[in-house]
Formats: sequence, C-alpha cells, structure tokens
Amino acid sequence: MRTVEKQNKKSRLNESLKNSGMKLTRQRKLVYDTLLEKLDHPTAEDLFFRARKKQPEISMATVYNCLEALVKCGLVKQVKVGKNAVRYCANLCEHAHFVCEVCGAIFDLDRDNREKFKNMQIKIPRGFKIHNFEIAIHGTCSDCNILRI
Repeated sequence: MRTVEKQNKKSRLNESLKNSGMKLTRQRKLVYDTLLEKLDHPTAEDLFFRARKKQPEISMATVYNCLEALVKCGLVKQVKVGKNAVRYCANLCEHAHFVCEVCGAIFDLDRDNREKFKNMQIKIPRGFKIHNFEIAIHGTCSDCNILRI
C-alpha cells in the first residue's frame, strides 16, 4: 500500500473515531490495519491470530472491543451469514456477498453488480424507505468448483 493511501486510511480512522467520541489507540489501529491487509471477511478469531503476529500481547477481548468500536464508528461492517460466526468487512460501499457453501469463503461482488442489485424490482410496503441492503448469494466458488470436477 502506498504511503499516501496509508495516511488517508489513518486519517479516516482517526476522524471516524473522534466523530463517535472515541480515541485512536494503538490496538484499534492495529486491528483496523490488520483487517485492511486481507479483505477476506475474517472472523474476530482470525483477526486475533493475525494481529498477534504483530503485537503478541494483544488479547481476544481487546480485538472484540476494537471491532465493536470500528463498527460503531462506521468503518467496519459486520457480515452475518447464516449460523456461522460473524465476519468483518471494511468495504463500505453497498455491495452483495457471495458465500461459498463448500469452503465458507465470502467474496464481495464488484461495483457493476452493485448497480444491478440497486435496480432490482422489489416490492416494498407503502411508507417504508430503504437505507441500505444486505444480499448474500450462496453457491460454490471457482476454486471449489475445480475440486469437484
């Protein structure tokens, strides 16, 4: 990641936390940076093991607390798919997810698909207003399809 991008992400992190009445801490920065390194919708446990490689003294409770703060300030979304563990997503654009039913991986569908989903004809009851949407499409990813052949 380029230096300018890193500075922008740190500035956005600091500003979002501040606007939510929270401070930027070393642990929050670590968890956020760790989440941004690999956009694979990790669980809190996945993030804990990744963050611990950089800061061995970090606890699971600290990771959960940091994720709660990042969700509260709007920098991270929780992804809840079925009965599986909650996953975390730093992609703040409206988008849908593709969930592989074989390996459990979750993939963001690209921006072109986002526009198609926004234009779907869904009958909404009178007086209701959509603020955002969450769509999860289940199937088999390309890697798992190759293994099945």
